[in-house]
Amino acid sequence: MKFLRRFLIRFSNFATRRSADQRLQEEIAEHLAFQMEDNLRAGMTPAEAHRQAILKFGAAQAIRESHHAEQSLPFIENLYFDLRYAVRMLVRAPGFSVVAIATIALGVGATTAIYSVIDATLLHPLPYSSPAQLVRIQDDLPGVGAHDVGISVPEWRDLESSGIFQSVSVSGHGADVNLIGSAQPERLSYKHVTPNYFAVFGVNAQLGHTFDPHDATPGFNLEAVISDGLWRREFGADPHIIGKALLLDNDVYHVVGIMPSGFRDLGSTNEELNTEVWLAAGMSGLPFPPAMRGTRLESRVVARLNPGLSIAAAQERIDALVESLQKQYPADYPPQTKWTVRLTPLSESVVGNVRQSLILLFAAVGSVLLISCVNVANLLLARASGRGREIAVRQALGAQRTRLIRQLLTEILLLFLLGGIAGFVILFCTQHFLLRFVPESLPHLSNIAVGWGVLFFAVLLSAAAGIVFGLAPAWLMSRVDLIGTLRQEGRGSKGSRGRSRARQLLVISELALSLVLMVAASLLLRSFWGLYKAEPGFNPDRVMAVQTWLPGPNNPSADIYQTATQESVLLREILRRSRSLPGVEEAAVGDVAALPLGHSHPDQLPLIREGVETMDNQAPRIDSPIISPEYFHLLGMPLLRGRLFNDQDLEKMPQVAVINQAAAHAYWPNQDPLGKRVRLHLDPREPLSSAKPAWTTIVGVIADARTESLADTAIPQLYRSVYQHPAKDLAVFLRGQLDPSVISSQMRTQIQSVDPQLPVFHAQTLDNILSTSLSVRRFSMEMVALFAATALLLAGLGIYGTISYLVNEQRGEIAIRLALGAQRGDVLRMVLRQGLSLAAVGAGLGVAGALIVSHLMAGLLYGVSPTDPSTFAGVTIVLSAVALAASYIPALRAMHLDPITTLHSE
Repeated sequence: MKFLRRFLIRFSNFATRRSADQRLQEEIAEHLAFQMEDNLRAGMTPAEAHRQAILKFGAAQAIRESHHAEQSLPFIENLYFDLRYAVRMLVRAPGFSVVAIATIALGVGATTAIYSVIDATLLHPLPYSSPAQLVRIQDDLPGVGAHDVGISVPEWRDLESSGIFQSVSVSGHGADVNLIGSAQPERLSYKHVTPNYFAVFGVNAQLGHTFDPHDATPGFNLEAVISDGLWRREFGADPHIIGKALLLDNDVYHVVGIMPSGFRDLGSTNEELNTEVWLAAGMSGLPFPPAMRGTRLESRVVARLNPGLSIAAAQERIDALVESLQKQYPADYPPQTKWTVRLTPLSESVVGNVRQSLILLFAAVGSVLLISCVNVANLLLARASGRGREIAVRQALGAQRTRLIRQLLTEILLLFLLGGIAGFVILFCTQHFLLRFVPESLPHLSNIAVGWGVLFFAVLLSAAAGIVFGLAPAWLMSRVDLIGTLRQEGRGSKGSRGRSRARQLLVISELALSLVLMVAASLLLRSFWGLYKAEPGFNPDRVMAVQTWLPGPNNPSADIYQTATQESVLLREILRRSRSLPGVEEAAVGDVAALPLGHSHPDQLPLIREGVETMDNQAPRIDSPIISPEYFHLLGMPLLRGRLFNDQDLEKMPQVAVINQAAAHAYWPNQDPLGKRVRLHLDPREPLSSAKPAWTTIVGVIADARTESLADTAIPQLYRSVYQHPAKDLAVFLRGQLDPSVISSQMRTQIQSVDPQLPVFHAQTLDNILSTSLSVRRFSMEMVALFAATALLLAGLGIYGTISYLVNEQRGEIAIRLALGAQRGDVLRMVLRQGLSLAAVGAGLGVAGALIVSHLMAGLLYGVSPTDPSTFAGVTIVLSAVALAASYIPALRAMHLDPITTLHSE
């Protein structure tokens, strides 16, 4: 407390130092006047009286300085004077200042921009209370190659009562639901959840309340919680919405709560799901299948750990629980499946596979920042040659070297801070424009903002860069030969050998970093181009998909589209009407899982092969889209063996399926899969009245297509006929000369003329879907390429400046060579040799660094080796060419030196 009081007093004295000093001078003058009066009364002359008064009082200036030192803050005062001097020096050299600040702004602004993305996706905590306690629970069956297979209701209850978690919630993957009763039927994004869902996240409603966590209703409890966006869009933010009835998929629900506007429901992996409606259910009553251990729900499980329990400790207790359940229920958990339950932080689950791309981007932009700082350090060293005499004079007048270093470092720090603030201001003004380049599939995209946290990062980064890259220039600038500089500096001496070596080392580091970035960008470019040019196995040209959703009421008996036979009447009429639209040549229908590259959660069902597995929980899982017979021809997916579906493959006929070649190789190696029979696990969309699904016969094999991922063509798939298996989430595929601007309204008219309660949404071309699937890779490639080009430009400027500096230093030597008869071509080769030697050393270090980086980014590459020789050779040649071009201009200037004029000036 005493220290704080003393500091405040001293700070007050510092702020009022002029008035305090003036009062002290007035007191000294008053004291001297009184003493003079005494001396005059003693008979002294006025001059002698004044002299004796001063001698008796002592040195007034020393008293002032001593008083000032005791009553002020020397560090702050010196910093204030250093800043004033630094501002004067920067204003005195406006060209240098503008170039340096612009270079720093480029590096800091780019780094801050990528940091704002990383802050929103990787660093920013989840918007829930105690986010570190939230975990994702995943069931895996590694013995049969199945991961994240969902959870059964008994397993959920086991986890709830395990004592490991405060609460465990189960939610279905995002789906659609029809809102009926407004002017147009509207498709809403909904999620069915256990009643404790919001309690797990610790989030409350802004209006009304969320579900009762202790609600034990087996099926849906007919309560709905809606998002703030839906409340405002559909109901005009009606404050009396609580209790209002909603007709969703022909079932009546009542609104019990409105979620806050900032609440964002998190999807699995790297998706952010903009859920609009949440419906609570116990997951064990209609329309859900019976609650048996062998019946796994396609769901996501999120839990909150007990306070003080780490994820590692919780995982150990989960492993013990799994072992106990395997012993208690051996029939449900056979040893060959190797059933495991895995805990991961929820934040990791949300980020998913974009982490590696973002870390690569941050490393790339960090390299650009380093190169920018190196360039500024080079500029400072070049400027040091012009300030040598100034520093020598200050040292001759008594300035200590530490004081000079502090002064120079303050000047450099101010330069970096101004550059960092300029970079932030540019980023802040252009943030809305730059966000257009960020792919929509990036998690937490809506949370990306340039605010106070980003400003703090920019200032901190600028200060750190200024200290790191300012110490060496400040130390070298203060290290002068006092006598030699004062004698020679005015006659054209150009600095010290130490500064020259430092500049060369800085340029070598620039070239090395530039080569690393160029190699990374080239590998990503080749990888992206390989994916872009890869044959997808289907023809997206002139194809559009329009989605709709068939209502699925809680009571299956009330579903007018319960069976495939009932649904086929609707689908055949939709296809007939679709073919009558202008420009439509072909039409087909399928579920969303059949939409190539346009779905998030593939329909995976356990595949039970006749004579191989006999239990559902031992079976591998396979993607199983549902399609109409026209689908393969419309998308150009060729048949290899057997036959495709036809109009006679109806619900009452024997079940048939078509597989791709990857499934044939995976499950029937060295065999003919035609005629083989499989059985799929009970699909929740199948009628509950049916017993075990009938055996399905493989009747055809099609070529592999990249419908799940452009990077992987060997994903096993089993296609089923929509006329044998009903589907709710439907996509109508159209091929022809189509106008995307009107096709949605045309299809809405046609579909609602058959059933006016069906919504129509998401009309998009397959070309756009394919392009969107590459968005994250494209973003990474474009950003790294941009940073690499910037780095190459900065490296070229750096080597140009260094060679110009060396030529300037060697003007006398070159003039002597020319005067003694050296050919101008020899001078050209000498200068170019210096530039190429720097480039060679930089390229050697860069190749070594690029080999390390390319192996770290191997997971982002497709169709190209991390050590691709042509890429490394090409980049090295480009870098050498830039270095040669940057050295050529100073070399030309050296060739045309006039020996007589140069030697006379030296």
